[in-house]
Amino acid sequence: SFGIDLCFAPVLDRDCGVSTVIGDRAFSADPQIIIKLARAFRAGLNAAGLKATGKHFPGHGAVAADSHLELPIDRRPFADIEQKDLVPFKALIDDGIESLMLAHVRYSAFDDIPASFSRKWIRGLLRSQYKYNGAVFCDDLCMKGAVVIGDIVQRAQVALHAGCDMLPVCNERGEVVKLLDALPVKERRLASARLKALYRKPAT
Repeated sequence: SFGIDLCFAPVLDRDCGVSTVIGDRAFSADPQIIIKLARAFRAGLNAAGLKATGKHFPGHGAVAADSHLELPIDRRPFADIEQKDLVPFKALIDDGIESLMLAHVRYSAFDDIPASFSRKWIRGLLRSQYKYNGAVFCDDLCMKGAVVIGDIVQRAQVALHAGCDMLPVCNERGEVVKLLDALPVKERRLASARLKALYRKPAT
């Protein structure tokens, strides 16, 4: 009723007591509590006619650095991430959550580039292993955690190649114009279908 068509929530990250940016944005440190509350949050969004976006896959809560300001590096073994941080994401994926947002975090035990630009995370784990068919959002391409990839055009190209369906570019109009001028217009039917599924529906 207020004209909001998309909600970048719920946060599915764990509050590990170290992050300067996740902190109390997280529901809990306990994956099972996160799952319970995120399911209720999504149900409320859906009842209002909105779709949910779980973030920040595969989990931003175990690194101290703020990806708005720098690139965080999570050096934990993949098994640790899988057994803790990925649990809420996997549960909501199995529920059919409509979209996910990737983290500008490098998980060095799994891939050497940030998850938001990683074919291994997106096309490998998320699409192939977890069979996720919803929309995938890159996090804001203007964040400092993304600049390791290159300029705004390079970031967009790498994110698209990795499997992102939409590329937010926030608070930087000049970068938006530069990107629109540089990227060729290509029809991406699968990505378009995923994004169209997020359009607002009448509230129930």
